Amino acid sequence: MSAQLSSAPRGQLIAAFAAVYVVWGSTYLAIRVAVETIPPFFMAATRFAVSGALLYGFLWFTKKIRPTKKQWRDNTIVGGFLMLGGNGLVCWAEQTVPSGIATLLVSAGPLAVVLLDWAIHAADPAKKRGSRPTLPIWIGLALGFAGLALLVGPDVAHGTGGLTFLTVGALIAATWLWSAGSLYGRYSTEPAEPFTASAIQMVTGSAWLFAASLLAGEPSTLTLAAFTPKAVGAWVYLTLVGSLVGFTAFVWLMKHSTPAKVYTYTYVNPIVAVFLGWLILDEHVDSRIFVAASIIIAGVAIITISKVKKPAVTVTESATLRASDSPAAASAKT
Repeated sequence: MSAQLSSAPRGQLIAAFAAVYVVWGSTYLAIRVAVETIPPFFMAATRFAVSGALLYGFLWFTKKIRPTKKQWRDNTIVGGFLMLGGNGLVCWAEQTVPSGIATLLVSAGPLAVVLLDWAIHAADPAKKRGSRPTLPIWIGLALGFAGLALLVGPDVAHGTGGLTFLTVGALIAATWLWSAGSLYGRYSTEPAEPFTASAIQMVTGSAWLFAASLLAGEPSTLTLAAFTPKAVGAWVYLTLVGSLVGFTAFVWLMKHSTPAKVYTYTYVNPIVAVFLGWLILDEHVDSRIFVAASIIIAGVAIITISKVKKPAVTVTESATLRASDSPAAASAKT
């Protein structure tokens, strides 16, 4: 079963793909700039509090959304995984890790998705959730891990380039937590409309991040000097462009294009981030990084293509597809 794609002008499709490719690829650079002076968890918390409140307020007054208690609960859990575990750890690590290297590590997220989805399949007695990796996926996993080892191994061993076992571990943990949150939301038995779910996740995720900021003692170190024009500009870009424009384009594309095409952002974002980091922040780029990036991207591409070929659709996914085709959802996406 599959949802029929709505037709869309070619120009709009190109603009939306450009937004997902460039905007999401550039957010790693913006994070790197923002956390140079603003504490990472506090920066992420305020960013998602504002963008989430703006989106939720818009949906509340214009679309009359009224999420159920279960939708609030489920998306609060997802918001913890995605915003705190995923984005929060990336912000923390990027205090020392170059933005290009960070996005290459995070781009290995599909590896975590495959393994977690396999674990879900193994644990489900009815075998209706999750999926078992095929041979091409195993090849993609092997390439991905090989690329990661080549990318970070030498620097971690020598403690250079801002890469340590702690920072690399935080970025890898971020990919696993983001993947776990994504799968939790995917298999929810009462999924919210995508924009509504995102708004709740950002609002509640900001609360998780504020708690982490307090535990890390960030408020006691925060001064007005931290809010430099450069850092504030990066924060505004992340809040208004990264969270609202980038995500809106992604949701719109999921309605008007195929998942296989939309998820090409997974291996375009690292290229954008590495180039911008080199161009704007003068981050180091050498042949080893290019080779490692090529290996990682090839592995992710194989995994993405292989997963798309699997025809099975869960009951929850069918319900989500039906919801996305409703008039209310269609109007929200336009």
